Amino acid sequence: MRIEAPSIEYFQLAPVLVILGVAVAGVLVEAFLPRGVRYAAQLVLAIGGQLAALAAVVLVTSALDGTGAPVAVGAVAVDRPALFLQGTLLLVGILGTLLIAERRLPTEEEGGLDAFTPQAAAVPGSVAEKIAAKAVVAQTEVFPLTMFAVAGMMLFPAADDLLTMFVALEVFSLPLYLMCGLARRRRLLSQEAALKYFLLGAFSSAFFLYGIALLYGFSGTFGLSGIASAVRTGGDTSMALVGTALVSVGVLFKVGAVPFHSWIPDVYQGAPTPVTAFMAAATKIAAFGAMLRLFYVALPGLADDWRPVLWVIAIVTMVVGTVTAVSQNDVKRMLAYSSVAHAGFILTGVIALNGAGLAATLFYLFAYGFSTLGAFALAGLVRGADGEEATALARWAGLGRRYPVVGVVFSLFLLAFAGIPLTSGFVSKFAVFKAAAEGGAAPLVIIGVVASAVAAYFYVRVIVLMFFTDPPEDAPTVVVPSMLSSATVTITAAVTFALGALPQPLLDLVNGQQFTG
Repeated sequence: MRIEAPSIEYFQLAPVLVILGVAVAGVLVEAFLPRGVRYAAQLVLAIGGQLAALAAVVLVTSALDGTGAPVAVGAVAVDRPALFLQGTLLLVGILGTLLIAERRLPTEEEGGLDAFTPQAAAVPGSVAEKIAAKAVVAQTEVFPLTMFAVAGMMLFPAADDLLTMFVALEVFSLPLYLMCGLARRRRLLSQEAALKYFLLGAFSSAFFLYGIALLYGFSGTFGLSGIASAVRTGGDTSMALVGTALVSVGVLFKVGAVPFHSWIPDVYQGAPTPVTAFMAAATKIAAFGAMLRLFYVALPGLADDWRPVLWVIAIVTMVVGTVTAVSQNDVKRMLAYSSVAHAGFILTGVIALNGAGLAATLFYLFAYGFSTLGAFALAGLVRGADGEEATALARWAGLGRRYPVVGVVFSLFLLAFAGIPLTSGFVSKFAVFKAAAEGGAAPLVIIGVVASAVAAYFYVRVIVLMFFTDPPEDAPTVVVPSMLSSATVTITAAVTFALGALPQPLLDLVNGQQFTG
């Protein structure tokens, strides 16, 4: 028997391959370069590699013939939605890398922005950790970890078979588990967050893998289009329905939908803020992209069964996320529950199951990714006298009056989350609600609008606190960041406003896109 070598279309796979190459090169940098030059080398390598991958996305998109086609023996789909999501992930990844690269250490006059522990393997508070801190050891392993996460995220929504999707899920999840435990301060809280994320993520991956096995048992194939064909042929679909439910658990866990959201507030609060910013933005983009491909390509024939379930999950997610966020007194936890509520809003676009739903969801993911990244970046700049992040809402009183620029920009992100006109959030919510209404989900839209109105309360409450409340005695300060964090905040704020004022170019880009298969 002769085994033929598989045909690999390297040009179409170039964006993912470039990032994987950069990640491997980052590991070699850690192994062979002197410690003193690793930081600069890793930063240049990570930013340069992502820019090269972004250029590759543009080239592949311009060379795309029609809607695209599966490549790598049918394992990966290179189509316009996949390339759009990959480009979005790279843009978020570049800005997230700039935040992760912030290494301003504390001085006698003011606190620093040193987010990462100098020695992750050291016991918190141990002599080894103190020696590493005194030696100003910089944690640079986080750069290749970030690149592996970006590579997995780029592959996840482009996977055209379930095994490739599972591999991509693990490739981007494992680095995130590690990165969540690298906080310089509150080390035990950070390690607890990493452990919770790892254990719950392992459970969700097990559900996902078991669902893959059942869908394979039903259809005899891992390919998404093959599963869709098996569903269309009719017959007993009980095994397919159970498999769909289990696979859905895996992706719903990653997007943070209720009841699979319990990890989000603890992990968002305990992880280093740059990691939280990157994870909150990029993970949602990748996971919702994979969800769209699953339900739009592999499982549209079972829509009568899974849509009612997603209806319930979307409603509960919007309600629980909104109501719980109102009672939060910590900025990071409030933003965490806000992200839960937004998962419910984005689900309305998935439920639409039409072209408008696909376009609206893609637009929402792009806009939400930038706003989330900017909001967490600003939250990480507010520090107390001890150098720790001042995330208690009570301490943010009067912050906007003492630091007007920070107050105005953070208010812009909050207004975008609330869906106020002239921000990206308004256009995003309008688009997904309109698509859902066209798809026959008008009652879901009504609930979404009510939830958005309630959510506006806790966003506006923070704005009132910053500008119309007297500051406390232990009022925190805003640490002036380097150009790295400043660039991230500036770009995310500009995109948030631009997509609210002039959304049409991006809407034209996402309209009319469709999956292969």
